[in-house]
Amino acid sequence: MRFTPTELAGVAIVDIEPAVDDRGAFARLHCPEEFQAAGWPFAPVQTSLSRNPRPFTLRGMHYEPPPHEEAKLVRVTRGRIFDVALDLRAGSPSFGRWAGVELSADNARAFLIAPGVAHGFLTLEPDTDVIYQIDKIFTPGHGQGVRWNDPAFGIRWPASPVMISERDATYPDFKAQG
Repeated sequence: MRFTPTELAGVAIVDIEPAVDDRGAFARLHCPEEFQAAGWPFAPVQTSLSRNPRPFTLRGMHYEPPPHEEAKLVRVTRGRIFDVALDLRAGSPSFGRWAGVELSADNARAFLIAPGVAHGFLTLEPDTDVIYQIDKIFTPGHGQGVRWNDPAFGIRWPASPVMISERDATYPDFKAQG
């Protein structure tokens, strides 16, 4: 695996290094020892699936506040998304900045997202499946979020959403929360 850091501490793009032969390809998607050796410790305990039938469906920007924050490894197994990490960690030198990457079944990339960093994505194709590996068991009732188009962050999405939940569309301006 190759780890490419983003400008956000603890957020990286993870590329596979497949072994290819006449049968096709084989690659590790996660190995705790390889992540640790590369300086990106991550040991998932829960795996979740987001199934999205429509293109331009937006989910996010979600996060879990302390002490419930989660690290995530996000990967697309069918379709294509624009995936975004937004640093909301108090005291972080990259607070308020974001990083984005296109993930697809074809490029087999993953996005490693540190605890305390908000996450969201926009589907770019119909019938897109997104797998989340998470380092903590989800605890209901603690999830928070910020609006996908909040001017405080200036996230440059490749398109406007066609499908979005009322909750995700109506988070108040971030400045109003603080």
